[in-house]
Amino acid sequence: MADAKVIPFDDDRSRGGAGGAGGAAQRPARRRGAGSRRHGAGTAAMGDVQPLPGRTSVGDDAPVPRESRAEHDGGAAASGAAPGTESGSGDEAGGLEQRVASGLAFLRRRLTGDYAVDDFGYDEELTDQVLMSLLRPMYEKYFRVEVKGIENIPSEGGALIVANHSGTLPLDGLMMQVAVHDNHPADRHLRLLAADLVFMLPVVNELARKLGHTLACAEDAARLLEQGELVGVMPEGFKGLGKPFADRYKLQRFGRGGFVSTALRARTPIIPCSIVGAEEIYPMIGNARTVARLLGFPYFPLTPTFPWLGPLGAIPLPTKWTIQFGEPIHTESYPPEAAEDPMLMFNLTDQVREQIQHTLYKLLVQRRSVFF
Repeated sequence: MADAKVIPFDDDRSRGGAGGAGGAAQRPARRRGAGSRRHGAGTAAMGDVQPLPGRTSVGDDAPVPRESRAEHDGGAAASGAAPGTESGSGDEAGGLEQRVASGLAFLRRRLTGDYAVDDFGYDEELTDQVLMSLLRPMYEKYFRVEVKGIENIPSEGGALIVANHSGTLPLDGLMMQVAVHDNHPADRHLRLLAADLVFMLPVVNELARKLGHTLACAEDAARLLEQGELVGVMPEGFKGLGKPFADRYKLQRFGRGGFVSTALRARTPIIPCSIVGAEEIYPMIGNARTVARLLGFPYFPLTPTFPWLGPLGAIPLPTKWTIQFGEPIHTESYPPEAAEDPMLMFNLTDQVREQIQHTLYKLLVQRRSVFF
């Protein structure tokens, strides 16, 4: 397979345009709804209309009498064909041909290396057409994610989304990425900051890079924000991801507030995000620390199903999720030297944490059931 083209971050290419041969592919057009097909089908099947008594002809834009439509539809029913069948079949055949052609073109670009990745390894075309399609059934059908406050994410420019972290495995980050990708009106992409362990695991490392994830460090975060990207961070880290089930929805320490310093330097808003539903997918009732040390993991979870049921125990519970994006905390009014003020960073960090915690409690009160 040929090497992909690498497009540096300082390239002034348009994010929304086709960009050229190596640019990211446009998102496929949505299928026409049943209502639009039915309208077109009825027009195609109507045929010639006889002139009304006292009139010599009927113009193309003249209204068709209801009796004529009834007679024609009755004749079509008598012949065993539904009105608009030919047009509807044509639309479906044309849509199938378009999807097949698009898929073949995609395979050709992958095989020839005629696709673009950025300096961090982000592959927008692969993410849009393949990876998001693999995550979407879990997002829509399994966890049935409900998204609130998507309008609080700006349509352009850099922004830092700060969310709680839980669930033993980091599925909450992936679901948050799908939520932004599928619901934001500006079709924005979320670039997640991930721990070192993610980039040490085979296969996972490559997939994370393709999805746009990068190392959770101030340098990478600042560079993405300066380029106008939407960046996601979960400051709790492994402390939140691997906390016992008894401590669910209790936020852990948010580190030293490095994410606040990064947002202040980039002068980008901070958007708190609260995720409900992830805590229960793998109820962690124990931690096999000896096994974790042998494997080099921060923890080794023991749940009611894992490892007792083997591979079946790794299937998450089908909980009902809610992801709410809160009102942004703006940082543009602070002077550049504010990023060096430890008290300001502490206050802003505490403000973000309290807003996420308060929203979690509110969503828990509103929730009817863990699974519904």
